[in-house]
Amino acid sequence: MQATTAPSTTPIPGKYWQWRGHNIYYVRAGEKQPQRPPLLLVHGFGASTDHWRKNITGLDRDFEVFAIDLLGFGRSAKPKLQYGGDLWRDQLHDFISEVIGQKAVLAGNSLGGYASLCVAAQRPDSAAGLVLLNSAGPFNQSQSTAEPEALQTEIQPPKQSSALENLLGDSMKWILQQPLAQFLLFQYVRQRWVIRQTLEKVYLDKSAITDQLVEEIYRPAYDPGAMDVFVSVFNTPQGEKVDVLLKQLTCPLLLLWGEADPWMNSRERSQKFRKYYPELTEHFLRAGHCPHDEIPEQVNQLLCDWVLSVSQ
Repeated sequence: MQATTAPSTTPIPGKYWQWRGHNIYYVRAGEKQPQRPPLLLVHGFGASTDHWRKNITGLDRDFEVFAIDLLGFGRSAKPKLQYGGDLWRDQLHDFISEVIGQKAVLAGNSLGGYASLCVAAQRPDSAAGLVLLNSAGPFNQSQSTAEPEALQTEIQPPKQSSALENLLGDSMKWILQQPLAQFLLFQYVRQRWVIRQTLEKVYLDKSAITDQLVEEIYRPAYDPGAMDVFVSVFNTPQGEKVDVLLKQLTCPLLLLWGEADPWMNSRERSQKFRKYYPELTEHFLRAGHCPHDEIPEQVNQLLCDWVLSVSQ
């Protein structure tokens, strides 16, 4: 079945859903399919439903497709809360229950992948399947991946002896917990040229980095409350480890890896996923951290074929 079409550059109009007193923005496209589960697309850090526009146009021919702005991002509200996997898990679970009305296949990129994994593992009545695209999240006894992504800047001390390196690392963590440092860092990373520079590090196909993409990340970073979200994400304790979540997972799992991602070693992470969930399906793609945006036609086809195979 063909799921490809020319990538769209036009955002799809959405609407708002009230959740815990906050406006949550989402997009819906396509028609309900009796024999196929709906899809729910979940963006990464600093992104939004706009990051899925190339995928929605194409997938909506074969599926009912939803994309949602996580609380704190995109066009959704940005209240002063403690942000993390548990909050977004509950948001996605309630959205599936109240708006979609049936189990959905969740597809998440990076931070959105981790939130989707939390839903599928801990709220199994919501998930018909799970698709992770360069998914973030720490494993036990390992360093967390280098995310958040689209608004992150590299702040690394020079290589020194391990003792000094550890000291500098602890000092940097302390500095980044100070309000002034957080304010200055946020002012820096949300500038258009910094956003573009960051994208150029994590996109293999530089032609995919358009002015429109930069603007879609830049715009919500200037919403009221955006800095509080930024600070909370960096200060919130790590959520449940990925290996623990995989042990709880019961639905089908597809992994799509952009192999040129400099923030994570896809082959190494693949081995960890397989250790805890060996029955998964996966593909390694010639793309960076956001394969759905770089090679949307290929991702759409793989996602479509897999969903149809596991839902029959």
